[in-house]
Amino acid sequence: MAIVNLTNDSFFSGSHTLREDGSFDEACFLGKVGNARSEGADIIDLGPCSSRPGSTPVGPEEEWRRLEPALRLLRQEYPGTPLSIDTYWPDVIRKAYDLAGPFMVNDITGGSPELLTLVARLNLPYIAMDSSADPVGFFERFAEKAEKFRVADWILDPGFGFGKTVEDNWRVLRDLQAFRRFGRPVLAGLSRKTMLWKPLGISPEEALPATQIVNFIALDGGAEILRVHDVAETVRTVKLHRLLRAGAGTAAV
Repeated sequence: MAIVNLTNDSFFSGSHTLREDGSFDEACFLGKVGNARSEGADIIDLGPCSSRPGSTPVGPEEEWRRLEPALRLLRQEYPGTPLSIDTYWPDVIRKAYDLAGPFMVNDITGGSPELLTLVARLNLPYIAMDSSADPVGFFERFAEKAEKFRVADWILDPGFGFGKTVEDNWRVLRDLQAFRRFGRPVLAGLSRKTMLWKPLGISPEEALPATQIVNFIALDGGAEILRVHDVAETVRTVKLHRLLRAGAGTAAV
C-alpha cells in the first residue's frame, strides 16, 4: 500500500503532493502514483489530511477540495487502480464513492456509528485502526461493533505511532502474532515512524533502512499489508521474506 499524501504538512516531506500554498500539484501527484505502480504497489492510499502527532484536522470540506481533483485525475490516467482513502468523514466517503466507485476506507478513529453504517451499506472494505496502548482489547471490542453494524470486510491496523509510546510500539510489533486470533488481515504502517528515527537520533528522511527492518519483522509476525512511502524497497523486502519462508508454510504478502 503506497502512501500518496494530498497534503503539504505530513511528517515525511517526500510524501507531499500539495504546493506550499495548498494548491494541488498534478504533475507531482501523477508522478508519485505512476512510480508507485511501476515499482509494484498493489494499493494507492490517498491521505487528504495529515494525521501526524500535533496536526489539526482540516474538516470534510477541505478534505474533499483536496481529494476530488486527485480522484478525477487518477480515474482518468490510471483507471481500475485499487484505492484506499484516509478519512473519517461520512460525507467525504459518500462523495468519493459517487465519483470513483468502491475503495478501502482507512479510518484512524475506529469508526463512528454513522461511518460504519455507511461503510456497510456501500459494502466497502474497512481498515480499523487502534490508537491506544491496548490494541488487542480495542479489536476485541471492535469485532463486536463490526458485527453490530454488519461491516463484513474489515482489516486490522494496530496503529503504530498512534496513542503509543516508543516502547509501546515495539511491544506491539514484538507481539504482532497475537492479532491472528481475530482472523483478519493485518496492516502494518511502520514507514519512517517515530519509533524508528527517535531512538536512533535521526530524521524521518534517514529512516528508510530501519523501516525495511521492521517491515521484515512485521511480515514475520503475520502482516499481510504494508503501508509504506518507499515501494521499490518494500517489494525487495517482501521478496527476501518469501525466500526465508519458502517451504515453511508461512504466507507473506
